[in-house]
Amino acid sequence: MNLKKLVAISDHFPNSASPRKKLVSGFGLGFVSIFILLFILFSTFSFKNPNSDKLFFQGFNTSNDIIFIKNSTQFEQNPKPFVGENRAESNDSNGSNLDIRLRLLGIDGKGNTHLGNVTSNVKNGSFDEITAKVVDFKNTHVVKPKDDVKNGTFGAISMNPIEGKVKVFQDFGNGNGSVRSDGLDQDGGKVSRSFEDCDIFDGRWVRDDSKPYYPAGSCPYVDRDFNCYLNRRPDDEFVKWRWQPFGCEIPSLNATDFLERFRGKKMVFVGDSLNRNMWESLVCILRHSLKNKKAVYEISGRKEFKKKGFYAFRFEDYNCTVDFVCSPFLVRESSFNGKNGSFETLRLDLMDRTTSMYQDADILIFNTGHWWTHEKTSRGEDYYQEGNHVYPRLKALDAYTRALSTWAKWVDKNIDTQKTQVIFRGYSLTHFRGGQWNSGGQCHKETEPIFNTSHLTNYPSKMRAFDNVLRVIKTPVIYLNISRLTDYRKDGHPSVYRTVYKSLSPEQRIAAQDCSHWCLPGVPDTWNELLYASLLKVGRGSWKR
Repeated sequence: MNLKKLVAISDHFPNSASPRKKLVSGFGLGFVSIFILLFILFSTFSFKNPNSDKLFFQGFNTSNDIIFIKNSTQFEQNPKPFVGENRAESNDSNGSNLDIRLRLLGIDGKGNTHLGNVTSNVKNGSFDEITAKVVDFKNTHVVKPKDDVKNGTFGAISMNPIEGKVKVFQDFGNGNGSVRSDGLDQDGGKVSRSFEDCDIFDGRWVRDDSKPYYPAGSCPYVDRDFNCYLNRRPDDEFVKWRWQPFGCEIPSLNATDFLERFRGKKMVFVGDSLNRNMWESLVCILRHSLKNKKAVYEISGRKEFKKKGFYAFRFEDYNCTVDFVCSPFLVRESSFNGKNGSFETLRLDLMDRTTSMYQDADILIFNTGHWWTHEKTSRGEDYYQEGNHVYPRLKALDAYTRALSTWAKWVDKNIDTQKTQVIFRGYSLTHFRGGQWNSGGQCHKETEPIFNTSHLTNYPSKMRAFDNVLRVIKTPVIYLNISRLTDYRKDGHPSVYRTVYKSLSPEQRIAAQDCSHWCLPGVPDTWNELLYASLLKVGRGSWKR
């Protein structure tokens, strides 16, 4: 260890002393500074063990001003040494402007290096505390925030590489402070930057005891398969999580504001049972905000929605409807008369016959994906049809891409973009352990999200196909990219609580598990929160801010 570098504090703050004190600053102040620094080092670090888990800032220099670290800085580290460097230099002679840089360098067990940079320009400001807790460098992200703050004070900068996060907590009590950053998550009350300028789908789940939006068991329009509360799931921690984007805060879903902006309009969810999951969630969130719950009803009086068809919830006081159309492929299920008789096919070149039910909607929310994993579609033998041709064999992903192209062409030809906002919700990840949905896959007894990002899956190939279609479609489309945020949530599925737990035999409890749909209240509430934020972000029509 280079002790000369550790005590390189020889500038000794020459401009901070009065003229009388300058007589002794050359020797006295330098001696005191070195003594204090060595005392701190010996109190927080053991020289006997070069791999000690007590770490400190190395090479701390000051010039023309003083940086005061109020609390001792201490790091936990595994498995290699962690080096931190903090330097402060004055930009002018009076030391009022400081350029502060913090670098944290980590080396993991495999020799991989992870680097985070924090660069700030602070006027009349100070850092009270800089802390970091490093448990595992494997998931650390490169973060380069830049801030410009005047007359503001940072309470702390903390880096937690196990979560891939940098947090900046700022006290705006001095009034004049502002922060603009890239990659910052600020939990201290003020948003680091507007959600309009950041990727709201890139983030993590954080604990939030104010959730859910509606009490479990309070909404009569949740399908029994999704109602984990009535099916006696014993834990409820899975509802107490909030999605936190890196770099900004998203607004909570203000149901009253949502309904007011949506007055006199029609919204339709089109797709499979996962879109029904989301549709029921939104109906329950909006309904819960109303005093007169009787003013919300399904227009045909139905309370079960699993059968194929068209369902519409009317919000009488706002003269609006929130509808669901079951169309799991978006394209048309058909049949073909072959030499050996008639058999089922999927017309990749034609939209489903339900399009007349939603073409005039003000907001359209599409999805498709989960039925493309079923045996018939995934095998792709004598099933996919275009024109009069039935493919003897076609890969499911190729067929899915062709179906999306048909959807995009229909949207471009039939949707009035002056009236209708088109939205596509991405693929919701599943969490079957030890098999798939039809082969004994399980997610029972999962009670918390995934925290280690190395356990997450890759971006779904279906969504890569959608990305390609999104590049050629002419109609503006909002993409609700919820794949990664759902990948964390192995705890949110009904699992064995898709029906009353006690009614199942021990064998059924193991075999009959739902690890693709979501409990309500639960994860789909966040999809609707992101829907609300996305509509505000685009700001069309009544959604202008």
